[in-house]
Amino acid sequence: MARLKADTPFVHPDCEITDTTFGRYTEVGRGSRMAHSQMGDYSYCDRFADIANAQIGKFANIASYVRIGATDHPMDKASLHHFHYRSADYFDDASHDEDWFAHRRSRRADIGHDTWIGHGAQIRPEVTLGHGCVVAGGAIVTKDVPPYMIVAGIPAVPLRARFSDDIAERMMALAWWDWPHDRLRAALDDFRAMSAEVFIEKYA
Repeated sequence: MARLKADTPFVHPDCEITDTTFGRYTEVGRGSRMAHSQMGDYSYCDRFADIANAQIGKFANIASYVRIGATDHPMDKASLHHFHYRSADYFDDASHDEDWFAHRRSRRADIGHDTWIGHGAQIRPEVTLGHGCVVAGGAIVTKDVPPYMIVAGIPAVPLRARFSDDIAERMMALAWWDWPHDRLRAALDDFRAMSAEVFIEKYA
């Protein structure tokens, strides 16, 4: 029997999940935290990922200790500290600053389909990762990444494209990530054996 199921995510122990929805065949690694996010079909995160305010596409590959949508402190105010927006934790007669939390939740990170985010990388709020892109381990991504681009560094900069522009455009037009489960199974041998160029020629 297959370990992953269409109707429920596979959530490992010690996870904290708040206001998050999951697609089919998804997995959340041990000790991970997810809040105010959506995880698309077949996507997963490895151990101790920290994901907030994110829209994650299908087939996303998120390594251990990745942080997506790290929340900011209010740098334009007199204090950076929790006490003035998590105020109910400190004062019996105060409430949390819900406007501040709503503002933070509105700053979404958008992770494309079939992306790979390496160990310990960070994706800042309001950053978009294009379909098929790769983020090297330890990178801090502060700007949008084009589809099928490999980025690395602090801050992350492009290293090279995975495919030519033509192949990348044809891959996005093919949109194999939208195929039904049985079609993915039927094409499994070709996913394993073929280069992207040969795969496109067969299926586009």
